[in-house]
Amino acid sequence: MRFLYVTALAAWLAGTATAADDTGRAALPLSLKRAVEIATSPEGNTNIQLSGEALKQAQSRSAEARAALLPDVEGSFGEQNRTSNLAALGVQIDIPIPGFRFPYFVGPFTTMDARVTGTQTVFDFASIRRFQAAKEGVSAAKSDIGNTAEQVAAQVARAYVAALKAVADVETAQANVTLSQAVETQAENQKKAGTGTGIEITRARVQLANDQQRLLDAQNDQRSTELRLLRAMGLRLDTPIQLTDKLEYVPVDAVTIEQAKAQAVKDRPDYRAQQEREATARLSANAVKLERLPSVQAFGDYGSIGTGFASALPTRTVGVSLRVPVFDGGRRDARREESASEYRAERVRTNDLREQIELDVRLALDDLRSAEDQVKVARDGLALSESELTQARRRYDAGVANALEVTDAQTRLERARDNQTAALYKYNLARIELAQATGKVRQYVQ
Repeated sequence: MRFLYVTALAAWLAGTATAADDTGRAALPLSLKRAVEIATSPEGNTNIQLSGEALKQAQSRSAEARAALLPDVEGSFGEQNRTSNLAALGVQIDIPIPGFRFPYFVGPFTTMDARVTGTQTVFDFASIRRFQAAKEGVSAAKSDIGNTAEQVAAQVARAYVAALKAVADVETAQANVTLSQAVETQAENQKKAGTGTGIEITRARVQLANDQQRLLDAQNDQRSTELRLLRAMGLRLDTPIQLTDKLEYVPVDAVTIEQAKAQAVKDRPDYRAQQEREATARLSANAVKLERLPSVQAFGDYGSIGTGFASALPTRTVGVSLRVPVFDGGRRDARREESASEYRAERVRTNDLREQIELDVRLALDDLRSAEDQVKVARDGLALSESELTQARRRYDAGVANALEVTDAQTRLERARDNQTAALYKYNLARIELAQATGKVRQYVQ
């Protein structure tokens, strides 16, 4: 029976290779590690690309906040030709000279001004706090990239494990078809020998038809899971792939809830990003408070002004300004209340995420323990089912049992195979969940 199973697996793999060749492109060998690497590359999953753009935006905001503390230097050149009505400006000059009238309409005249102007913030605590908050925002954006990579890695890992399960389901279905064909042949031989009946052959053919139907369903599920895997990785959906890993049981080192929780709080990038967002909100709220303090700025300009280059004379202005907030209609107080509320909201989110981390760890560990037990039970059940079918077929050949006993044993074997595949699938999913709960998905796939 093991020989039949191996033969069926080889036939299926050959068919898969042929299908890949029919597309005109060689199938891409794909391990779980390679799948995650492709998805988490800068040009991989869409979420990875978006988080990279979010980091660039945060860096730009930080540079903008820093610019408020750096010198601002501008150059200007202007030349204008104008006329003016001095009377319209309130200029009235009476000169007691007979026959002379002061000219109220002057011009046209030309003014040229070439100048360099500069300002420098000397003392402004609010701008300093805003810059510090912007730097924390950059750190949070970097942590968000790590968090996005963890989420994408977990998504791809789940899709990959689902694809492995689909491959195992196809292998199991093909093995069941091969077994049903062998049982059908056995029933026909028994009838030819005079120890079997037609109903036994019919029953075997019904079982074969059911298994063939399950094989078609399994093959369709395999194609669906591969498409979902390609979508999670950010690859073209017409890319042929060949999974190189197998759905198997790999033991996990024992860990307590407290150890896993401490590891999660330390390593999970989403928690680190949330802490940095809380720090950003705190600094932003503090910056609004500091806006009530005076600020000092230095300014100056130097240039030449005249009716032209030949007549231009150098002029300059140098000074220091002190700005003291007095009254703004309550706008500053409203902003202070708003920023304080945002800070309190971020603290609530941080505490809530910490509680969620503990829940994730507890659920992941419970699922892992349950999945380990299911794998052990499924393994024992498969061994017993194989032994039962072997004995039933021997009894049927010896004429001490009918084909119904073989069919029942065959059905239980198929169920045991499905149970083993399902148990291995749940176990590998539980491993991914634990890795995500502790912030180590990318280490898990190594």
